[in-house]
Amino acid sequence: MCQHQTPCPSAESADRESARLVAHHPEQGWSLLCNGVLLFEDTGELLPDGRVIAPHRPLASSQVMTAA
Repeated sequence: MCQHQTPCPSAESADRESARLVAHHPEQGWSLLCNGVLLFEDTGELLPDGRVIAPHRPLASSQVMTAA
């Protein structure tokens, strides 16, 4: 699917979110990446094969548990 040199990471790659933007619709809360991944504003993803990746926002520092 990707025509870039060097190619963007595939939708199955751990770094799939680093693919280039093809379409960006902030007013609707989503972006389409070159590898076919729909990336949502809440950090959720829809992969080209229909799999859903749940939102994975980083925890705020007040929510991080530290070992005592």
